[in-house]
Amino acid sequence: MSLLAKKRSAAMAAKLKDSGLKATPQRLAIMRVLAESKGHPSVDDIYRRLQRRFPGISPATVYRNIMLIKSLGEAVEISLAGSASRYDGRKPYPHPHIVCVECGNILDPELASLGDMTREVTAASGFEIKSFRLDFFGVCPACRKKSGS
Repeated sequence: MSLLAKKRSAAMAAKLKDSGLKATPQRLAIMRVLAESKGHPSVDDIYRRLQRRFPGISPATVYRNIMLIKSLGEAVEISLAGSASRYDGRKPYPHPHIVCVECGNILDPELASLGDMTREVTAASGFEIKSFRLDFFGVCPACRKKSGS
């Protein structure tokens, strides 16, 4: 586990403790998977990763714990039409995603202009922006290479 993933996992566990919730081995393992996953796993992805270590774990247990982690502000849900929700525990704050429409891969681009865009939306609308969702859809380089595009 990378240093960044260890820090994220520790931050999640601290938030859990501060909230007075139990740090069960399964819950901590789910947090570790979320903290170290670069690919935005689904409930089924996390379940499959933990099934051997925790034979009694169920997809419902994984789902309930992810909803708890999300309610603590330690993960964001990425809901996409036609596919299972995916979760991001590495960056538990609003940020843009790039989604491959062929393979479903999701990346987190670093956009320097995001602050400017938020200020522009505020100025144009008068809204106080509390959160946002910005998703880009396209075909990733690996899928384009496969199709010859």
